[in-house]
Amino acid sequence: MRHVTTALITTLCFALSGCGYNTIQTQDEAVKGAWSEVVNQYQRRADLIPNLVNTVKGFAAQEQAVLIGVTEARARATSIQVTPEMLDDPAAVAKFQAAQGDLTQALKSLLVVVERYPDLKSDQNFRDLQAQLEGTENRIAVARNRYIEAVQTYNGTIRRFPVNLTAMLFNYDVKPNFTVENEAEVARPPAVDFGTAPAQPATEPAPAPST
Repeated sequence: MRHVTTALITTLCFALSGCGYNTIQTQDEAVKGAWSEVVNQYQRRADLIPNLVNTVKGFAAQEQAVLIGVTEARARATSIQVTPEMLDDPAAVAKFQAAQGDLTQALKSLLVVVERYPDLKSDQNFRDLQAQLEGTENRIAVARNRYIEAVQTYNGTIRRFPVNLTAMLFNYDVKPNFTVENEAEVARPPAVDFGTAPAQPATEPAPAPST
């Protein structure tokens, strides 16, 4: 009986391996790892924002609407957490994407407003923060692309016969990816109203000409 049990287990292991079970496990872990890097880079961006907002406020305190918008968008983005275990939930992933897209737009609006303040643009602290932000945005783009590729590989695997039979047996389903709508929203330029000029310091009235 013992030898029969061992033989059955061995046969089952070979069968699962041949049907792609091990491949599913490997690619599922790759998706989770890629997602963790996406979240890590978004968090790195969120950590930069308070210093960036405070620096801008020091030069352009009157831009309250934009400053508050960035702060509120950051709060929303950091309040939504999607763990690797939640990656099978399209609604959770979509909500996370939307919040990060809103923060991206808020930051774009902030950087457009900065163009109105030459002193701020030349401030070394702001320039350092801007360089860090740009570097982080590049890292986010790389991390997102790696996640997209990992999900595409995983989804392709579990849809392919005979691995799809193994996926159905163990309840593995396709994972949601970054959507086309989300990519378009992130790429959309911000709407900034330049109709109101920055407040100018009050000047003394010119003296009346003598007669």
